[in-house]
Amino acid sequence: MWLWLLPLLSCRMFGQTSSWGPNAPDPQAVQEVLAGKRHVANAAWWGFDEEDATDALQAAILSGARRVIVPNMGKDWIVRPIRLASNLELVLEDGVVITAKRGEFRGTGDSLFTAQDVTNLTIRGYGATLRMQKEDYIVGKVLLEFGWNRWFGQYPRAEWRMALSLRGCTNLRVYGLTLKDSGGDGIFVAGGRQPYSKNVHIKDVVCDNHYRQGISVISAEDLVVEDSVFRNTWGTPPSSGVDIEPDRPAQRVRNVVFRNCRFEDNYGDGIEIFLANLKASSGEVSILFDNCRVSSRRGTGIRVTKLADDGPRGWIEFRNCTVENTEGYGIKIQDKSSAAARVRFVNCTLRNVARNRMYRGTSGGAAGAWAPIWLHLFRTSVTTRFGGIDFADCTVEDTRDRPVLLFEETEGDYGLYDTTGNITVWNPAGARATLGEKRQGVTLTIKAVEP
Repeated sequence: MWLWLLPLLSCRMFGQTSSWGPNAPDPQAVQEVLAGKRHVANAAWWGFDEEDATDALQAAILSGARRVIVPNMGKDWIVRPIRLASNLELVLEDGVVITAKRGEFRGTGDSLFTAQDVTNLTIRGYGATLRMQKEDYIVGKVLLEFGWNRWFGQYPRAEWRMALSLRGCTNLRVYGLTLKDSGGDGIFVAGGRQPYSKNVHIKDVVCDNHYRQGISVISAEDLVVEDSVFRNTWGTPPSSGVDIEPDRPAQRVRNVVFRNCRFEDNYGDGIEIFLANLKASSGEVSILFDNCRVSSRRGTGIRVTKLADDGPRGWIEFRNCTVENTEGYGIKIQDKSSAAARVRFVNCTLRNVARNRMYRGTSGGAAGAWAPIWLHLFRTSVTTRFGGIDFADCTVEDTRDRPVLLFEETEGDYGLYDTTGNITVWNPAGARATLGEKRQGVTLTIKAVEP
């Protein structure tokens, strides 16, 4: 006859909630968390409001609990912008969806989750989703371009509203999340009071259908991204899977590693590295893509650009990477000074790339450069000594009658410098490269293999 008391007694014995369910509001448990008597909190204790759950979730995150669990309530946690905290493990249960409240993310910096100058934060979300309202930003762009916003209201313009924004953080872990439909980037890594984020580990995440980038790396040191997928980016250029692009010389890109990652069906480049804003005085860069794969029905492969004569030293390496089935080039290197950071491709494979001869990319550019690998000196104001590139034991599989590698100059006739390595080509039309007449320190070997 006392069996009805068992759920209540078990909850109290195991330190859950004194209400009928573990996800019910529990003011007593909240007070114990705030008093430091509990170190694990359930966000639903603060009261779940299915129309706007911001207050409950934000209060739980800022409660001082070492571990905050966001339970699956059977409905989305609909929220306004959420601020994350230091010394916290935030656990999103399987099936949890945290959704941006429509109409609330109109400010330029209104990201779904923002970690600003925090330390020692872990977010675990295997089976959980952070979701924004991408369609709002598409409407805003159309109205702005046609001047219709005066009649239909001010919709926010897309580009800067991220699903997860990490600014000036140290010791961060992000595991298992799916991030979808933002008005900017899925993940944004940059500086804050500390001009870079440091010691960040991102693993098993999926960034899908974002407006600007799957992930942007603006300023970071000791960033490792593993076993993750960046796909379906389209909207504001460059619309890449990943864009490594510092804004100022004081920022840094050091010990940045992407390992076992996939970049799929992005409108722009699968991988883009744009270093125009770093100088030699910025210090060395070190970037590694290891065992990564790029494929796309619409986009391009790997792009490295704007390493000027006075640009950063160091190295950028692609190791055991594959680019396949891209409409644009497989590899494009543009305005790369031989004096700047060395770019290396080691044991990389290009397969069925550069399928559209008239491809111009999301940022325009010259049409007609039709080769799996395109080296392009575009602006002599950046460099007149293009080079500093290695292709070590790389393979290109192609069926079109064209050069496997093409070097072109839009301005002047300065030639190619310090480009080395060996490329094996599987092509019934044979193997050749167009390197230009002026070459210095170029020891590149192109070898044909019978298909």
